[in-house]
Amino acid sequence: MDTAGAPALHQNEPHGNDIAHRLNWLRAGVLGANDGIVSVAAIVVGVAGATSATGPILTAGAAGLVGGAISMALGEYVSVSSQSDSQKALIEKERRELEEEPEEELAELAAIYQSKGLSQATAQAVARELTEHDALSAHLSAELNIDQEDIVSPWHAALASAIAFVVGAILPMLAILLPPENIRVPLTFAAVLVALAATGSVGAWLGGSSKSRAAVRVVVGGALALAATFAIGNFLGATGVV
Repeated sequence: MDTAGAPALHQNEPHGNDIAHRLNWLRAGVLGANDGIVSVAAIVVGVAGATSATGPILTAGAAGLVGGAISMALGEYVSVSSQSDSQKALIEKERRELEEEPEEELAELAAIYQSKGLSQATAQAVARELTEHDALSAHLSAELNIDQEDIVSPWHAALASAIAFVVGAILPMLAILLPPENIRVPLTFAAVLVALAATGSVGAWLGGSSKSRAAVRVVVGGALALAATFAIGNFLGATGVV
């Protein structure tokens, strides 16, 4: 294709959907790390409320970390697989329609652009040129907002989700295991709440919402989870149940 007369893209500006996809992946990573922080912190703090022995705390935390990472990966794999299968089915359907009804599809594409404000003649010209260049991509973009090159891999999504969870879970594990016994619980509370404030702010920044409001929400929620599990563990330990 001759691009001699085409305007050059600004190299320092994002074009296409790349930036949106990257932000979605980053947002998913932040949420996965947040889940890892809260769930594993709640487990280890709860056990620490029942016993000061390091062995049970380590065992419970490790089990929570591994189980949570696998659960996150499995959930993400199932979710993305369903989305991917649906997108592939729509792509195949569009490909078949283009083969069987090319004129009807051309008229449909022109109608889409005309509905967006182009004149009939301009819409038809745009539809013809796009069809000559890449008919399937043109229809997928205009009708379904799908890019056949951007279908997410379920395996990649599962791996990313598991890694994000593990990264988040490491913080409460270290905070509860490394300090002396007399300060391990309050230090874990402090470290976890600071980390949650950070992840809440980053998630809000990526979504374009209020960072302070998001930080308060996750900090309050995390504090309630930690307080509840610590109270339960402390009660069970005090009554001799465990």
